[in-house]
Amino acid sequence: MTQSIGKVYLIGAGPGDPGLITVKGLECVKRADVIIYDYLANERLLEQRRPDAELIYVGKQGSRHTLPQDEINGLIVRKAREGKLVARLKGGDPFIFGRGGEEAEELADSNIPFEIVPGVTAATSVPTYAGIPLTHREHTASVAFVTGHEDPTKPESKVHWDKIATGIGTLVFFMGMKNLQNIVDNLVSHGRDPKTPVALIQWGTRTDQRVVTGTLQDIVSKVKEAKLGPPAIIVVGEVVKLRQKLNWYESKPLFGKRIVVTRSRDQASVFAEKLIDLGATTIEFPTIEVVPPASWDELDGAVNTIETYNWLVFTSANAVRFFMERLRALGKDLRMLKGVNICVVGPKTAEALESYGLRPDLIPSEFKAEGVLSALGGVKVKGQKFLIPRAKVARETIPDKLRDLGALVTVATAYENVKPAADAERAKKLFEEKKIAAITFTSSSTVNNFIEILGQKEYKSLLEGVVVACIGPVTAKTAEEHGMKIDIMPKEYTIPALVEAMVEYYKKK
Repeated sequence: MTQSIGKVYLIGAGPGDPGLITVKGLECVKRADVIIYDYLANERLLEQRRPDAELIYVGKQGSRHTLPQDEINGLIVRKAREGKLVARLKGGDPFIFGRGGEEAEELADSNIPFEIVPGVTAATSVPTYAGIPLTHREHTASVAFVTGHEDPTKPESKVHWDKIATGIGTLVFFMGMKNLQNIVDNLVSHGRDPKTPVALIQWGTRTDQRVVTGTLQDIVSKVKEAKLGPPAIIVVGEVVKLRQKLNWYESKPLFGKRIVVTRSRDQASVFAEKLIDLGATTIEFPTIEVVPPASWDELDGAVNTIETYNWLVFTSANAVRFFMERLRALGKDLRMLKGVNICVVGPKTAEALESYGLRPDLIPSEFKAEGVLSALGGVKVKGQKFLIPRAKVARETIPDKLRDLGALVTVATAYENVKPAADAERAKKLFEEKKIAAITFTSSSTVNNFIEILGQKEYKSLLEGVVVACIGPVTAKTAEEHGMKIDIMPKEYTIPALVEAMVEYYKKK
């Protein structure tokens, strides 16, 4: 039986910001059997893939090639001939200095079905994120995209310097970092004013974007002084002057701040996205992982008699999720909760409960154990039965105080917080190189596990000069017990409030 041929999508992944991929491009990534991706394609896009999708990195960085172009072409063809749906993920737009034309020709010659999914090109998006409009009525009416990658020793250039030097208002050079001096010399020698503004933008649209501006006569020395490297886009023209007024991206309150997020991997992304939206570079270093308990006996026993309880208390969104999943697994549904009052700690826990179509009867104004007890102060507690599904290891404040008031309390393990495998050496290196601005802790477990992963003897010196942000007083107390100085703690113990507190902290700085 002949194997059917697959299909290849040549996809522009955009310039670096993962939000700049097109809707169609992202849909192709989600459907693909194989993803072949470049150095310039943001790896956060790969998180959207199917769990069973094959990942193949073929990035080219400077003179270091993982695979030569002809081997990349052969790889794409081979995977398609295996009947696979292939997503070839390329930085920017595949047809603008992306060698997408060469790959498409190879597919056409091999009779492989393919589609081109255009991407947001770095030529326009990178200057935009640097606050530089490529065209402007008062400055220029023309723009050209030029390769800066030509070998200056070639006997004849394909770039018509005599025409573009003075004939085009704005010039955008790709891959010209190593040839900057040659580009400048050619422009000036062919009539461009040495005082023409120039900008070099490294890692444009990413949260580690760097920009150096100057003029044709001084830009080379300024770039050397700033130690700017590839990948970079070069913009030449009067429009560069507008950056001073229109620099919106680098004006974000957390721009350039490297912030470590220690939440569990499945919860970190929402937190990280909020920080990234404000310009931060996030380093995800999960110190806890939420897993099912070793035994369901405690929770199953409680669920099977749920109608006998007066109160169900959820202290986290994880507790809600695992309880509801277990309810379903035991063949029961929400009707079993009729007559049971539900108390939740915090808006995120309430949101998790409401996603199942249930509204809480009680939400304490203070999002910690003491708040629950205060909120229940007006309720007759003595003789009432309480069920608290929660993590295996947690504070005993709520159950102990309720029992002191005469309540009958069942604590059932719904999940466990365990220490995941972590890339401790990578984290240590970033701390040692003083590249971390802040670290965030969202529970006592994240604090304790962070210290255990990095080492009792090392963590204090590694955190020197690093801002410590804790979600609330319980987490802060654990951090302080380990000798940490708490710089940031919100008044409301939620992720949005923590992000807002971090913004306020850096504004004051």
